[in-house]
Amino acid sequence: MSFYSDDLLKETLTRSRVIAVVGVSPDPVRPSHYVARYLGLRGKRVIPVNPAHAGKTLFGEAILPDLAAIPAGIPVDMVDIFRRSEHVPPIVDEALAHLPALQTVWMQIGVQNPEAAARAEAAGKRVIQNRCPKIEYQRLFGELRMGGFATGIISSRL
Repeated sequence: MSFYSDDLLKETLTRSRVIAVVGVSPDPVRPSHYVARYLGLRGKRVIPVNPAHAGKTLFGEAILPDLAAIPAGIPVDMVDIFRRSEHVPPIVDEALAHLPALQTVWMQIGVQNPEAAARAEAAGKRVIQNRCPKIEYQRLFGELRMGGFATGIISSRL
């Protein structure tokens, strides 16, 4: 796993306001769904991207077929990629070509592509690989409890 400082992760999550989630699923048990939903509940505008579900609505937004379909007036500053590592290069290339406000390319846990990361970094973008923004947000902003669950129960039992 690549090392990213807590300060870098926290700053990235704080500054990211509009997040395109590539590979998002409308199925609520899929990780891409609940991560995107969580980000939306934290005040982020989530733009869902998945060609298999294009035209449907998710989180109050139309699911788009690809990043190029995002209207120019939507300032996407982060792309969160829920696709296998080998599918990342064309997604990064499309993001660089069509998202002028892009600041961060984030690849989910298990997703890494050094070549695509190098292209994004050469274009001046921050790249985070093999991490989950939901997990990092919970960890860095005090929402994660023992076992990863925010139970809301305070107990002296171990």
